[in-house]
Amino acid sequence: MEELARLKWQCRRGTKELDFLLLRYLDTGYLAADQVERDLFVELLGMEDDRLVGVLMGELEMRGMEILVGKIRYGCV
Repeated sequence: MEELARLKWQCRRGTKELDFLLLRYLDTGYLAADQVERDLFVELLGMEDDRLVGVLMGELEMRGMEILVGKIRYGCV
């Protein structure tokens, strides 16, 4: 539970778009994800906002994160 609370706090980035995308994935996909995907999500949360926006909007590519980014962008779980 503490881990989810910490991640929820990290998902709050101060922009509606990022908050919506990240919190939606946390609420719908994170718990069903395997450990590799969870680790990738934590890695994404460690990014600076401008880089994170670029990754989630498809302007920057992060090798190995394509599936996770797709799930976050399109709400597919």
